[in-house]
Amino acid sequence: MGCTVCATRGGAGSRETQAKAVAYAAEKGCRLVFLLVVDTSFYGEVEPVLQEALTEELRWIGDTLLYLAQRRAQEAGVEAEVVMREGNALEEIQAFVTETNPDRLLIGAPRGSTDAVFGDDPVERFANKVAYTTGVEVEVVYPK
Repeated sequence: MGCTVCATRGGAGSRETQAKAVAYAAEKGCRLVFLLVVDTSFYGEVEPVLQEALTEELRWIGDTLLYLAQRRAQEAGVEAEVVMREGNALEEIQAFVTETNPDRLLIGAPRGSTDAVFGDDPVERFANKVAYTTGVEVEVVYPK
């Protein structure tokens, strides 16, 4: 049995990505993992006490978002695992894919993105990098 990883975050675009991952896992009968990264790389010059408070809040939000994604999968008859990581989102997604070697990674493009024809959109560049370095199929899901 294969594995599909769905990198997720909040927002309507993520729901579309999750729905596509659930449908794919149901169709292929493969394992589904929702991955959420609490990205602490953007804090900049924030005091350590505030950094910890922000990180705790982001963890709580992340737990909630992962719970909701898992429930949506269960409602569609698909069992899903959830994984939360901390750090730079791009680095952590790449590391997780390298460690787990799934058949497929789905990532959502931010709202306002359009299908990139030449792969020059930042999310397309990231998808291409992950696919090239890991050999894993990466699909970018664009919000409608």
